[in-house]
Order: sequence, then C-alpha cells, then structure tokens
Amino acid sequence: MKMLKLRDRTITTELDAFVMGIVNATPDSFFDKSRTCVTDVSKMIESAPDIIDVGGESTRPGSAYVDEKEELERVVKVIRQIRKVSDIPVSVDTRKYEVMKAAFDEGADILNDISALEDDERLADFACEKRIPVILMHKRGIPAIMQDNTEYADVFRETNDYLEKRCEFALSRGIEADKIIVDPGIGFAKNLNGNFELMRNCGKLCSGKYMVLMALSRKSCLGEVTGRSVDERLAATVTADIICVQNGAGIIRVHDVNEAFDSLKILKKLS
Repeated sequence: MKMLKLRDRTITTELDAFVMGIVNATPDSFFDKSRTCVTDVSKMIESAPDIIDVGGESTRPGSAYVDEKEELERVVKVIRQIRKVSDIPVSVDTRKYEVMKAAFDEGADILNDISALEDDERLADFACEKRIPVILMHKRGIPAIMQDNTEYADVFRETNDYLEKRCEFALSRGIEADKIIVDPGIGFAKNLNGNFELMRNCGKLCSGKYMVLMALSRKSCLGEVTGRSVDERLAATVTADIICVQNGAGIIRVHDVNEAFDSLKILKKLS
C-alpha cells in the first residue's frame, strides 16, 4: 500500500502508484486537451484520480512565465470549481508564494514546485507551517531557454545531487521527510538519452528516501522514439509510466487517468 500524508488526512492506494490527473488552467500548454474549462474539470473529477494537479503557468519548453495575478486568478478559479463538488486532493503547480497561499485558502493540499523552492523561498516556510507535501523538481534555467542546456557529464548523478540538496534545504526549513516528493524533471533541460536514463533509474533518486513522481504524459521524448504526435502518444505514455512504476516511481502525473488506472490494475494483478 502507498501512503501520502496531507495536512489533515492520509491518502492511500492499493495499486503500485498514485495517479495524479493534470488540469492546465492555461491557454498554451503543449497538450491542448488538458487546457481547462468547466467540462474538463468535471470529467477529471469523474475519472477519480488520487490527486488533481492544477497549473496556471505553462512550463513547456520555450514558454514564458506569466504574471502572478494572472496565474493566481487561473488557479483559484479551477480549485473553486473542484471544491464545489469534490474533496479530492489538489496539487498546485506553482513557483509563487502568493499563488500557493491563495490556492491553499481555497482548499489546495500539495505544492508542486518546478523550482524546488528556489524561486520563492517563502514557500518552504509556508509548506512547513501548513504541513503540506511538497514536490521538488530538477530543471536548469527557465523554460524559455532550458532546452539549450541539455548536456551532462552524468545526468543521473547531477540530477540526484541537485535533488538531494533541495531536500536537505526543505528539511532544514522544517518540512517533514514523509512530505517530500522528488521529480527528476523529464523534458526539463534533458535530451532524449538523459530522459530515458532518469526513467530507468527513477527509484534510485535520493537513495529511495522520498516518494518519486514521474511526469511523462505525452512528452516530446516519447514522440522522438515513436514518431507520434502529441495526440497519438497515449500508448507510449502508458508503457513508460508502468516501467517507471516498476522502477520505483510512486506517483504518475497523467492526462489520461482512466488508462493509467487500467494499466496499474493489470500490473497489480500480474505482480
């Protein structure tokens, strides 16, 4: 059984990983079907992922950061829609303290920070005070230019060393170890071989001390291998996610929740 402690409850799954469904409150996310409207949010809730991840700032390669006020308005609107009908755990994909504070006030449960608490250190104290889980991701630079910097002497070691340091920072600010989740940042300043090296070894990150999240859904590295467009990468996503779960991932972040659950159920039956 997998367990994740939130501020006021513990969520569990009998499957080998939690399923995190993606809702992008943005006009420019790379997979247009994840761009939200009321219908999309309702469908995501009906699919009953373990967690819904709401983002108001696209971080796809080449994207530009958005104004704090705009991001806040996008995120809060979606969380309010969710909370009208469901108490499903909500993760917020943000680097900004004011956005997370407002989201928490509306009922958000988890901070998903692609900057690993570097861009706004107030988030660390906030997460500690509110006793919420934090997802710490590896990247280099900002999305607008990150794919210009994809060469590593040893991609696993360098990614691992960075995450170890950010976890140590989180611990030093009072965040509990069982509320730290690490994400190697597939597609964030990584080339094809680097992405797949991290997939193969994801469970070894930070020596297995923290839960690992893998966010592979329909990403370009899968398209590089298969030659498929973003709309045609479901099979590749499911395959890659299951292999990552077998390699130690505890959360998979996906656009296609039902298919993710189906694959995890088959994996469980075959285990």
